Amino acid sequence: MGQHSEKDSRPAAGSQLNAQLEGWLSQAQSTAGPARAIIAPHAGYTYCGACAAHAYKQVDPSITRRVFILGPSHHVPLSRCALSPAEVYRTPLYDLRIDQKVYADLWKTGMFERMSLQTDEDEHSIEMHLPYTAKAMESHKDEFSIVPVLVGALSESKEQEYGKLLSKYLADPSNLFIISSDFCHWGQRFRYTYYDESQGEIYRSIEHLDKMGMGIIEQLDPISFSNYLKKYHNTICGRHPIGVLLNAVAELKKNGVDMNFSFLNYAQSSQCRNWSDSSGVSMKQIPLLTL
Repeated sequence: MGQHSEKDSRPAAGSQLNAQLEGWLSQAQSTAGPARAIIAPHAGYTYCGACAAHAYKQVDPSITRRVFILGPSHHVPLSRCALSPAEVYRTPLYDLRIDQKVYADLWKTGMFERMSLQTDEDEHSIEMHLPYTAKAMESHKDEFSIVPVLVGALSESKEQEYGKLLSKYLADPSNLFIISSDFCHWGQRFRYTYYDESQGEIYRSIEHLDKMGMGIIEQLDPISFSNYLKKYHNTICGRHPIGVLLNAVAELKKNGVDMNFSFLNYAQSSQCRNWSDSSGVSMKQIPLLTL
């Protein structure tokens, strides 16, 4: 049977989690779906559950048959991308089946390594999206599989290579891409204290910096996003998964496929006013749509 990962992101019993997810989704509007890709935060649900609902509300379970989840590696040094050793991820809602056929195809490229089960269970960037994925896909829960990919600290050329590789999957409307990323992590504990005083209080400066980055992501230009990161060093933890997505879109554009992207919501986990404050800022997230 292979290994089963005991991921369950359980802030409470399954029924309570289910109720929380339903509540957040009921407050969000389906304005831009069906999404082909979303960027959504992976902080604790207390901080970003409501924010993430804006992204997941754009998912159409009736057409989605495969969900790619690209999350950054927080705990182990990784210069490439890695695949899970598990066959099934357990959530409090129901089990999610990893697509072994796609995994085999990715493995054949020689571009991936296998993460250990311990690494898989320790990493929250993919884990936090599993209950939301299960909830969004609930009405078709036996009709889809997932493709979790742990993304390392990729060079720009590697982001381009993985983007090119994954672009054929992004081109298929039955595939959904979930890009796991919080935005600015600000404070001395994150060793990042950029502050533009012209914006007012610190949290306003953070918002201005994040929204500048969001505007650049919406342009769907990987080079512009890379230049933004080089200039401001914003601590966007999912910058490499975002870079892979932008390169996948750029590859499709070369083939005449036009897409657009817009952020639907922005939230901060706390409002920083003093140098001693800290914030792992969660972001709102969005759909990529074909025109």
